[in-house]
Amino acid sequence: MEAVTYVTPRQYSIIKLVLELKEPLLVEISERLGVRQEDLMRDLSELEAKKLVEVVRAKRRHYVLAELAKYYLERGFPEEVVHDALATCTSRVVEEFAKCVENIAKYPIEEVYVGIQYLARSRCIVIDKGVIVAVNEDRCVEALKSAKSYRELLNNVSRGMELDADTFNSLKRRRLVEVQERVVITLRPTNTLVSLWERGLVKEKILVTVVKPEYAPELDRYLIKEFDLSVEPPKPRLSKKHPFMQFIDELREIMVSMGFEEVKGPHVESELWNFDVLYQAQDHPAREIHDTFFIKTSLQARAPLDLIERTQIVHETGWGYKWSPERALKLVLRSQTTAVTARAIYERGPGEYRVFTIDRNFRPESLDAKHSMEFYQLDGVIVGKNVSFKHLLYFFKELAAALGIREVWFKPGYFPFTEPSVEGYIKHPKLGWIEVFPGGMFRPEVMEILGASTCKAAAWGIGVDRLAMTVLEVDDIRLLFSRNLEVLSSMRFKGLDYFTKKSTGKSVKVVDAPL
Repeated sequence: MEAVTYVTPRQYSIIKLVLELKEPLLVEISERLGVRQEDLMRDLSELEAKKLVEVVRAKRRHYVLAELAKYYLERGFPEEVVHDALATCTSRVVEEFAKCVENIAKYPIEEVYVGIQYLARSRCIVIDKGVIVAVNEDRCVEALKSAKSYRELLNNVSRGMELDADTFNSLKRRRLVEVQERVVITLRPTNTLVSLWERGLVKEKILVTVVKPEYAPELDRYLIKEFDLSVEPPKPRLSKKHPFMQFIDELREIMVSMGFEEVKGPHVESELWNFDVLYQAQDHPAREIHDTFFIKTSLQARAPLDLIERTQIVHETGWGYKWSPERALKLVLRSQTTAVTARAIYERGPGEYRVFTIDRNFRPESLDAKHSMEFYQLDGVIVGKNVSFKHLLYFFKELAAALGIREVWFKPGYFPFTEPSVEGYIKHPKLGWIEVFPGGMFRPEVMEILGASTCKAAAWGIGVDRLAMTVLEVDDIRLLFSRNLEVLSSMRFKGLDYFTKKSTGKSVKVVDAPL
């Protein structure tokens, strides 16, 4: 009597499909069985070991949507957004028109300019000396048809459509698709399987990995899983701190090593601390809904009476309007960690000290490669009678050197509560020059409100996320919060040493502003 080959019920189903479909792809088998492909790999390995199935692996090109394409599908193509704004934005000066589109559509300014370029290239709009002088709607229809065809193509690509060379190159030029290689698995029946199947020598049994006493009466019904002691057990991956959190810890150590004391503050803050003590008028545009998350509640914050009185006097004297304490005590999600350092100055009063905080802020931004609605800031102040603007610039240079950043350039800036103000830029390896060091000297009105008018304060609110993008060599802010282990392991964080400056061995160089 010939020996019977026993397999599990799922392996039996796989064998039947392999014989029926004749060299099917693994994806076809998984769809028929309603099981994920990865869940079938152990079964395939065992069938291959029994010489019943041959597993053939081959690499194939696979087209996937780039992040930019996904954004376009969700928010609209740049040419569509710009065309829609032609009826709304009255200014025809290209620079003013672009800013109008950005504000109305909440669309990244760099993509707005892309849309303007496409409409100009298709002669939908005519630009002369930086001004849109004509709009040709017939040409616009053609331009929008092109965007519609791109949209259909991208939807087809997301469903697995293959692309010819010309179509792929067209999409690639607009950075809409990427090519990836994936392994495609084909299953072939062996001659052994065909022979056994034809003679009815392949049968199924229930697989058990642990033999229990109750199985004894009918042990022949079961296929008992044997232990293979020659197989090495998998090694657990060592735990490791998230690169972005590791970077924040390093920043914290650098600040402490420079003589700063860390302070903390609440995420839900009053408008008083978030805006008013910083001498931002209550009708300032930054306080409107597009830049602040307002808490929908009837609750109000509490604040010291002397602070409220000084804030009212300084606002009404300086700005010349009727200041509202009720408005100041409304609750918001903190939009800047300067509220924390302002609290520190009020609590400490006049004196010589340095404080900092590293924490999250919240603003209703559109999520893209450089912006997020939740972001980290390194906020701090140097307070003292003789503190000057040069101390702020020197701090920025020293912090850049400690982080291994070789070049930084400064240009004058404007912020509502500092004067003079500065914007510091560093060079990202892929994105070019990006702003990360905004700061300035607190205005006298701010120091008066906070009860430290006899002192000066150099203040800053550094964008930690952008700083981390440069140090970790990441070109998309969203990757800092990724849970993909491959992405996280690719972030190159070498660790830094402020005192020895192992990361560079040289001090930072202040360069001329790029053209």
